[in-house]
Amino acid sequence: MKNAEKLNGTVALITGASSGIGQATAIRLADLGANVALVARRQDRLESLANRIAAAGGTALVIAADITDSHEAEHVVDQVIERFGRLDTLVNAAGLMLNGPSVESPLEEWDRMVDVNLRGLMYLTKQALPHLLQAVTSSPRAVADVVNISSVAGRIAAPQVAIYNATKFAVTAATEAWRQEFTKQSLRFSVIEPGATATELFEQKDGQWEGFTSMFGEVERLHAEDIADAAAFIVTNPRRVAINEIVVRPTDQP
Repeated sequence: MKNAEKLNGTVALITGASSGIGQATAIRLADLGANVALVARRQDRLESLANRIAAAGGTALVIAADITDSHEAEHVVDQVIERFGRLDTLVNAAGLMLNGPSVESPLEEWDRMVDVNLRGLMYLTKQALPHLLQAVTSSPRAVADVVNISSVAGRIAAPQVAIYNATKFAVTAATEAWRQEFTKQSLRFSVIEPGATATELFEQKDGQWEGFTSMFGEVERLHAEDIADAAAFIVTNPRRVAINEIVVRPTDQP
């Protein structure tokens, strides 16, 4: 896009940064000049990613945390502000998918999806809001962004996907409600809804990819970098342009 802006001098916080879409987005935003805060539970993977970003000339802060704990989420944002003094972009990419027959599925798995997909996103967003609004007033770009990674499962329900559907419908709805609330303050809220993507999401529970192929056939899945490109497109637009929602499906996925 010819009007895309570089992110030099800005700070981006990315959850789920230890793998998949979060990792790819962190690399992409760092390439565009942002200082990036990498948040996930697996510190070794975060350290490896931070080294990769540093080797490419970027700056990364590693924060190993469980954002499903509201106090840890608060501490994450505090560490970002302590290190960088600002926060311009929040990408909520942490996600968990544990689908299967509802009768057999353990209640613990449902709780975990609600905790990661919804509560973690909610806690980080709540803590980040004052700093994002402050960044609007002090940035030459005069805008800040929250990008939430939902799913096509946040648009269309399917059997054996009830709780994952519920969390992703909630993410999509909350993003739109926040968009309306903060649009006059130049804080943009956007949601990306990927289809089948080649990440660890399908590996989080045995049989999930087989269940997907039984419904849709063998499709060529998206790459995490495809979704990272969508996130970069959103946040590099000038202040006048707000991308509210992006749906990205594999070409072969119905």
